[in-house]
Amino acid sequence: MRVPFGDHLDAMAPHSVSRSTLRSPASILTVLVLALAGCTGGEVSEPTASMPVATRAELLDPADFAAAIADPARVTINVHTPDEGQLPGTDSSLPFDQIRQQAATLPPDRTTPLAIYCRTGTMSATAAKELASLGYTDVVELQGGMLAWRNTGRTIGE
Repeated sequence: MRVPFGDHLDAMAPHSVSRSTLRSPASILTVLVLALAGCTGGEVSEPTASMPVATRAELLDPADFAAAIADPARVTINVHTPDEGQLPGTDSSLPFDQIRQQAATLPPDRTTPLAIYCRTGTMSATAAKELASLGYTDVVELQGGMLAWRNTGRTIGE
């Protein structure tokens, strides 16, 4: 069976590969599958039992974050250090760089919905990664932090 573009493959093929090998449908399919697999960067699309479900918090704009923290089941944590105020409804403060050391102060149920924020979003991004490494699966993060919150006309308490 002759593949219409087989001659072009012959021109690009290493000398150790025979013309008949390059023209076989199975070889072409194998090359295409390997090429497409290389495009994915080796990422796994489906979580496995050995992988945490979340690897990063879901970034929410101030309006969506306000709606998320209005849910009484969601624990809201200020991870900014030093203290520069807090959003209304904040349940606790936990420095972003002390998440693992103070894990005992976090909800023991790793499926508890959490909301985290800091002043600009940098510290909360670090905290989100740490929470994911601890197994927390439902974490939302305020995109742009308290500065973005304030820029939308919302208040920050002391």
